[in-house]
Amino acid sequence: MHGPKQTRRILGLLLTGLLLGGCAASGNERPFQFKNLGKSEIDMVADLHVETVTHLARELAIKLYKRNPRELAKVPGMTIERRLELLLNSPRLITHPELNNLYAEKAVPLAFDPAFQGDRVFALMVGITGMLHASYSYRDEFYMLNEMDQQKLYNCARNLEAVAWRLNTYRQENGEPFLYANSPTNLSYERIMSKLIAHQDMMAKIVSDSSNRAINTVVHGIASTTLLPI
Repeated sequence: MHGPKQTRRILGLLLTGLLLGGCAASGNERPFQFKNLGKSEIDMVADLHVETVTHLARELAIKLYKRNPRELAKVPGMTIERRLELLLNSPRLITHPELNNLYAEKAVPLAFDPAFQGDRVFALMVGITGMLHASYSYRDEFYMLNEMDQQKLYNCARNLEAVAWRLNTYRQENGEPFLYANSPTNLSYERIMSKLIAHQDMMAKIVSDSSNRAINTVVHGIASTTLLPI
């Protein structure tokens, strides 16, 4: 049986899951599935986190493409829907020849490289979605025997902070941003990035507390040119 502390922890995790589920499902009830019998409460919370960050990443990609249509036009016949499939389909595609098969944190620098002639939105989003994917050990769903790494989740959050800073700060030689995002009248990009960071930090804390493994915090400024490994 669970003691009082364990019970409070489980209730807290379930409450977090319910809140995340409400956000991701927009109020729709989740039907019971037999596969959930093989999941712990943390597994179910992790599933909801994965679902939520995937939804946020999808929203961010759509917004960036609408704000930067020239990037999509660099690949003849390419559509936003096709890009979303390449980014988020399951099983996830982690090799993209147009990005020299770079993935996760290794793909991010391409979006801000003056010499890169390809789709900068795609490069950035392969970086962001790849880091999220890697932080959950390349899984879309968790069961009792699947372990999560609190350090990967933490490192991903710090990298997302660095990406948000680059998106707002890095400029081309002519003074234009590599990618148009936030403006004085539109901070929706910043809000999405903040939500992604918060979800990663929350999940890192949940995994750390449940496994009794500490997170190795690092001095990693948002202006760092080196992204943390995931």
